Amino acid sequence: MAMSNGGIENHNGKVDTNHLVQRGIGNSASELTHLDPELADGNHHVENSNSDTPDIGPSRETVHHVGKDTWWEAGFHLIAAFDNSYVLGYPGLVMAYLGWIAGPICVGAFYVGSFYNNYLLATLHETGGKRHIRSRDLAGHILGPLMYKATWILQFLNLSIATVGSIILCGESLQGIWVAYSHNSAITLPIWVVISGGTYGLFAFFVPTLHSLRLHTAVSIFLSLIFICIAVGTSVNDGFRAAAPRDYSLLGTKADVSFRSIGSLATIAFAFNSNILPEMQAVVRQPAVRNMHKALVMQFTLGNFPIILVMMAAYWAYGNAVNPYLLNSTSGARPWVALANVTAFLQMIVSIHVYALPMYEFVDTFFGRNYGDKRDWSAHSTLIRFLTRGTFIAIATFFGALLPFFGDFVALTGALSVFPLNFGLVHLMYLKVNGKNFALYQVAWHWGMIGLAVILTVTTATASVRQIISDATNAHVFSNT
Repeated sequence: MAMSNGGIENHNGKVDTNHLVQRGIGNSASELTHLDPELADGNHHVENSNSDTPDIGPSRETVHHVGKDTWWEAGFHLIAAFDNSYVLGYPGLVMAYLGWIAGPICVGAFYVGSFYNNYLLATLHETGGKRHIRSRDLAGHILGPLMYKATWILQFLNLSIATVGSIILCGESLQGIWVAYSHNSAITLPIWVVISGGTYGLFAFFVPTLHSLRLHTAVSIFLSLIFICIAVGTSVNDGFRAAAPRDYSLLGTKADVSFRSIGSLATIAFAFNSNILPEMQAVVRQPAVRNMHKALVMQFTLGNFPIILVMMAAYWAYGNAVNPYLLNSTSGARPWVALANVTAFLQMIVSIHVYALPMYEFVDTFFGRNYGDKRDWSAHSTLIRFLTRGTFIAIATFFGALLPFFGDFVALTGALSVFPLNFGLVHLMYLKVNGKNFALYQVAWHWGMIGLAVILTVTTATASVRQIISDATNAHVFSNT
């Protein structure tokens, strides 16, 4: 097959225009509705289907692999996306901003709410009798072309921000290794960020799809256990050996405390939500809904327990003095701290890829050609992957080195992606699909959740932007902080 005139040319030389927006492309609502009648204004019939029928196909064409992984492999993908180096920042970015009372309450509330919202979202995967393998496909099928495009733009914008923050965090890990064994400060954080970006670029090139990542995510869980156990163990040891009482008060002016507390809510939301659940569910074998529910249970039990453990243990040990990158606070033996940083760096490389793959899937599908099972490593696919992923990672690395404030990026990502998409949009879609069968109190509940999502989006985004401006004002570009 070859690209021709914006469509896909078959072996007889004819152009099949039915695949234009099946590739996720469309410059206008008319293009979108022309190629997918379900998205026509006023004509998108919504029907809930949880039949888990084996022959249910994907919502649109993709060159990535659909329906090949078991539920526990999908669980590994989820855990790899969450139990990464960001865990080491949560004590300083959540507990230090909220304290012992509000902190556990907010963490518990978002933990339960996140599981509930993701469970609902997974239930909608086969709405209308097809597998909606992208967030925008699902939103467009249920709510029409405008929401299709809004979801697409918002999701990709924030996945890009998350990639920048992740590369910064990889740089923090490499810098931690260097500091443990060298007193030479000539190699600053921006340089480590560039090295991290280059390393991730190589990994992204050699791992084309989420399906091909399944072995890496299994290994990454083992890596997570290493640095999390070291972080918790050294924190607890430091806590018991501390000579002076820890200070658990909230630092700063009243305005600082207020804005940081609000911004920390977005960080908590980011800790428990991926914003790419449909893309992850796409790789699960049938029955897709039931299997994804199993994977979510795996994530919200085994996967999220270490996140909460690190938050509480490190805050107890260091109080409000805990560093935004926890391993910079611990006083453990240098080999152990270095090992924690090494494993955190390697695990984060895998985690970045999980988050970035929805964007890669779009580009790979847009430029892709069907070469059967060998298409991932055809000369065409290899060249496209090198050029597109290399360009994206280079840009993300530049911004990471320019403004290395990874904590601020965490909060902003949570504010702009999790609350509108994983909270508000999920309930809006669920109402559209099932609302006609709901009692009044059920409708009120879902609209209440939508309203809460709007409020949280506005307030937390404002607080996050304020913090980024504050940090950028008080630090130089390419700073070593």
